[in-house]
Amino acid sequence: MKKLFIAGCGYTGQRVALAAHQLGWQVTAHLREESKAAPLALAGIAVCLGTMDHQEDIPLLPVGGQTLLYSIPPQGGGSIDLRARNFCAALERDASIPDRIIYLSATSVYGDTAGATVTEQSPTDPASAMGKRRLDAEGLFQEFGRRHHIPVVILRVSGIYGPGRLPLMQISQGQPLLKEELAKPSNRIQIEDLTQICLAALKRGEGIYNISDGAPCSMTAYFNAVASALGMPRQPQVDLDEARRVMPPLLFNYFVESRVVDNRRMLTELGITLRYPALAEGLRAALSTP
Repeated sequence: MKKLFIAGCGYTGQRVALAAHQLGWQVTAHLREESKAAPLALAGIAVCLGTMDHQEDIPLLPVGGQTLLYSIPPQGGGSIDLRARNFCAALERDASIPDRIIYLSATSVYGDTAGATVTEQSPTDPASAMGKRRLDAEGLFQEFGRRHHIPVVILRVSGIYGPGRLPLMQISQGQPLLKEELAKPSNRIQIEDLTQICLAALKRGEGIYNISDGAPCSMTAYFNAVASALGMPRQPQVDLDEARRVMPPLLFNYFVESRVVDNRRMLTELGITLRYPALAEGLRAALSTP
């Protein structure tokens, strides 16, 4: 039986854990909070609890000889991913070395390309601290793989949307958006498609993959589409200076960093047929799922 350890069973990790279990994998799910473990335990998935914030607090991780999917987000602040560093140090401390690693990174590692297309060979030049932490973790896992002679797959994931992950609060509060004519392209992936992509990467991934639906649109267009799908009023739109003043810094960064993600390698080499290649289809599915 194939064995899978998922480090960080949050929004994406839980879905991959349940899907892999249904396909016959023996799955162990790592979580930070015991309160979120019940659905996994009820499905027959083993649960490992713990935090990666301090190495001395990390329990023995039963990862040896298994496929590892690492989906723990970096901590806030700084330009290095301390959690990923603590995790890798704990594996070496316990001589618990996986036989394959899949790391869920982010397209923020490319930085702002002013709307130009990025492929897996494009330079990585993140301006945001989050992008720098993601790139740090990529290098960390790649070096870990080289040192222990195990393959490492990196999935550079675009903005994830799906059931329970739509900007409902921002829309309901009428938080301002950047004017649509000023907003630049951004990229997304529906959670059902991301789940099937992760499953494919477990079996046959190799190297780096850009993960998106291949249908870029601006953040303003995305928020407007969600509002329309919900039958809610669209948010007011402001110019760049006003947006910089009133938007939370992280959200503002999503509006001003721009790139178009080329997903052809994902489609061809992982053999993916997207369920939701268009935003409208993905939103309908997200809103119809409990």
